[in-house]
Amino acid sequence: MQDKATLHLDGKSYQFDVFTGSENERCIDIQNLRAQTGYITMDPGFANTGSCYSDITYVEGSKGILRYRGYPIEEIATRATFVETAFLILYGELPTPEELKNFSARLKEHAPIHTNLEHHFSGFPTSAPPMAILSAMLNLVSCFHPEVLDVPTTGDEFDRTASLLLSKVRTIAAFAYRMAAGKPINHPNPNLTYCGNFLHMMFSDPYQEYEVSPIVDRALNLFLILHADHEQNCSTSTVRVVGSARANLFSSVAAGVCALWGPLHGGANAGVIAMLEDIHKSGRPAQYYIDRAKDKDDSFKLMGFGHRVYKNFDPRSIILKKQVDGLLRALNLDDDLLHIAMQLEEVTLKDEYFISRNLYPNVDFYSGLLLRAIGIPLNMYTVMFAIGRMPGWIANWQEMHEHNLRISRPRQIYTGKTARPFVPLAER
Repeated sequence: MQDKATLHLDGKSYQFDVFTGSENERCIDIQNLRAQTGYITMDPGFANTGSCYSDITYVEGSKGILRYRGYPIEEIATRATFVETAFLILYGELPTPEELKNFSARLKEHAPIHTNLEHHFSGFPTSAPPMAILSAMLNLVSCFHPEVLDVPTTGDEFDRTASLLLSKVRTIAAFAYRMAAGKPINHPNPNLTYCGNFLHMMFSDPYQEYEVSPIVDRALNLFLILHADHEQNCSTSTVRVVGSARANLFSSVAAGVCALWGPLHGGANAGVIAMLEDIHKSGRPAQYYIDRAKDKDDSFKLMGFGHRVYKNFDPRSIILKKQVDGLLRALNLDDDLLHIAMQLEEVTLKDEYFISRNLYPNVDFYSGLLLRAIGIPLNMYTVMFAIGRMPGWIANWQEMHEHNLRISRPRQIYTGKTARPFVPLAER
């Protein structure tokens, strides 16, 4: 098997190592390219550039494969809870009963936030985006736990910090929602499940305790599981870049929240619902918008269709579709937007235009519908994504430190003005 790649350039030949991953992915290691040749590669968007070696998550877009630590997402989604999945992503193996018990206990222990932190929520305007609050509060939490700022990547201190982040992120999210809605905050209930506790903090009222339905609890578990990690996406890469400067875990994941906030990343599921609302307000049939999406001269795009990585189908969307269908039946929901979504789905799955271009409904299409059915407000959709993605961010931050990666510092090709003399103000 070839283990060297040869580059012929300017009359000279250069050799670079070729590595093969455990799933036969191949890469040419060009870490010394500039030092040897004086050249760099140009890859805007880094679609063909590997930034690291990782054993956390495997994605094969052409075959619709997603695995966490080697386990197919189809098995994880149907047989594990989010807490089990988080443990797997963080530590590389599924937890034993004793490990799961201890991990769950740590999550319950760290769910409350410091009383002084609660007052900071009232300092935000009620119109403040929840993602802005989440990022700010994650950094602020570290001020109340200074011992975690120089946390090692293994051992008891890392376990404590990871649990603290995984637990407090949902408390911060729920408190942000309650404050913006002008409602009193609900403190965590240690007797509830991870997802049940979040739903309680979101929706319980002083005289009406929120009753956590098992099917809603399971639906939210599934949503979080499917978003727990997804290789080197924009937000995960951001966590790694920030962490490569040896920034602490809190500031690194807070940066990940900011990256996830973008409408082309974590905001896509909210974009689906916004699109459905526009279609509903227009009164036009779904087919009208499908025809617009097929018109190359029309800028309209169907949100929630196709995926940059998955060129066949998104395995998460297949799993989530079944859950959404079952959830809607169980809750007996009659929602105009859901009807429109089902119409779009039915037509596009049979339309040759979409089939030939692999424009299938993706995870964002169904996750928006699931969150709407549960009752999550639209401005909280990306926050939900962040809660789910937290295990992946933490695991990638940890792995980056264990591999002792250098600080991230991309190169560029300068295209500006060449050297020129300074012109005094009076002569300009």
